[in-house]
Amino acid sequence: MLIDTHVHLDDPRYDPDRDAIFQRAKEAGVEKFVTIGCDLSTSHAAVQLATSQSNVYATIGVHPHEVKRIEPNWYAEFRKLAQQRKVVAFGEIGLDYHYDHSPRETQRQRFREQIELAQSLSLPLVIHTREAQEDTMAILQEAHAEKVGGVFHCFSEDLAFAKRALDLGFHLSFSGIITFRNASQLHEVIRTVPDDRLLIETDAPYLTPVPFRGKRNESSYVTYVAEQIAKIKYGDTDTGLARVAELTTNNACQLFKISS
Repeated sequence: MLIDTHVHLDDPRYDPDRDAIFQRAKEAGVEKFVTIGCDLSTSHAAVQLATSQSNVYATIGVHPHEVKRIEPNWYAEFRKLAQQRKVVAFGEIGLDYHYDHSPRETQRQRFREQIELAQSLSLPLVIHTREAQEDTMAILQEAHAEKVGGVFHCFSEDLAFAKRALDLGFHLSFSGIITFRNASQLHEVIRTVPDDRLLIETDAPYLTPVPFRGKRNESSYVTYVAEQIAKIKYGDTDTGLARVAELTTNNACQLFKISS
């Protein structure tokens, strides 16, 4: 069994064939999904999907791109959503200095607020960081984020940052990026990640792995991420793939408190 720990199942690009996507995922051995909230409306959509599908779980939160839009009532709404049984984490939240769709000071302030909210709800964090290593880590450390832990999703940083994230007690999740030709740095990171801190994801509909790069991503393709990790860590895709499936599924179930 595989778990896609980060997917945007509410994305409109899935509206024409969402049922078929679930079926293809099942045929590929992907049996559970964590669908991600990026603002208040997508968090509601994530929870609605999780409520209607027995094998889907939800996160809630505001992506750094969207934090400039936070309204005074949003955090109260998130507290209500968090009472739903299928809500398993808070995120994706963090900092993104590549696009700066929200002002950097606003990003930092909202990041702190959302960590505090997640801690009050006893929810692990789903972290997005891009070109913001130092500020991301500083805020997590200042906020004692290790109390709830969580995952750096779509990990794409260097070995030094990976060590700091692991030292803070966080998991690292890898996406289709590791199948790209220029991903040798990430391969080095994967070799060092302890088995009990490793997760896999698609971030679908984004970051489609080779051999489908350039097309819409979907959860069935998380198998290509698992196969690549098997090659990197264990040297093969037979016994290695079974091991990756087992450990990443166990890790996801423990972090997100999902029954296996």
